[in-house]
Amino acid sequence: MTADPNAATQAYPPPPPRHRDSPARYLVPALVAAAVAVGLGVYGKVHDPAGTAFNLAGFSSTGAVKSWLATTAFFFALVQVVSAFMVYGKLPGPSWSATLHRWSGRIAFLVAVPVAVHCLYAFGYQTYSTRVMWHSLLGCAFFGAFSAKMLLLRSERLPGWLLPLVGGLVFTALTLLWLTSALWFFRTVGVTT
Repeated sequence: MTADPNAATQAYPPPPPRHRDSPARYLVPALVAAAVAVGLGVYGKVHDPAGTAFNLAGFSSTGAVKSWLATTAFFFALVQVVSAFMVYGKLPGPSWSATLHRWSGRIAFLVAVPVAVHCLYAFGYQTYSTRVMWHSLLGCAFFGAFSAKMLLLRSERLPGWLLPLVGGLVFTALTLLWLTSALWFFRTVGVTT
């Protein structure tokens, strides 16, 4: 048996077979997002609102506490957007842009959780006015979209557009939440502590 010296050589070991990305792997984060959003909405609707859940010393009211916490979360969400542009190379930034992005997101989430817990426990899912209905809907959507983003962060080989899209949805939901709550409170009641 003779070998053809001009024949293409085979790499050893052979490369693994290429698997086509299935859209089904994005289905799990989407289903979790929907389950979280619907679950929060259902809980908020069937729960008997307590009227109040917490207040912090130094603040004049629960509304002031929630408004300032929501404003803090919104500030760190703005830091998230700017640092995301730095991470993706759309803005110049320091070498620690990714760390800033991760920590600003963690802080924004941790500050938003007590506000959400209070809203769910004290008020539930309400629809007595357009503003309140949108606020309730957006609160559920925010935590659903956030859940999807956290699951997608652990996925490999994501399309380059997917994580920024979901992150943008999270930011948009939080911005609209802030507009329908903290900004409304500051404009209606005044900037108080």
